[in-house]
Amino acid sequence: MKYHLHKSFVKAYRKLPDKLKKAVKEKLVLFCEDPFLQELNNHALTGKYQGYRSINITGDYRAVYKEIGKQEVIFVILGSHSQIYG
Repeated sequence: MKYHLHKSFVKAYRKLPDKLKKAVKEKLVLFCEDPFLQELNNHALTGKYQGYRSINITGDYRAVYKEIGKQEVIFVILGSHSQIYG
């Protein structure tokens, strides 16, 4: 699986503490190996994010992405559950 990072995702990533940055990197590696690992809790979103999917970074942090090809996605949003859905 190939992924791209939207500028808004990169901007949010740069503001994270080092511990969360490390978690993001680790989860993106896992995502590339198998996007549907149980640990990632990959799921489709509804409502204003219909057509997007989300993976868990930590218990509260999520990364939202959209498929742009058969084996290609773009991560567009990174934040806590309340930042994204609240």
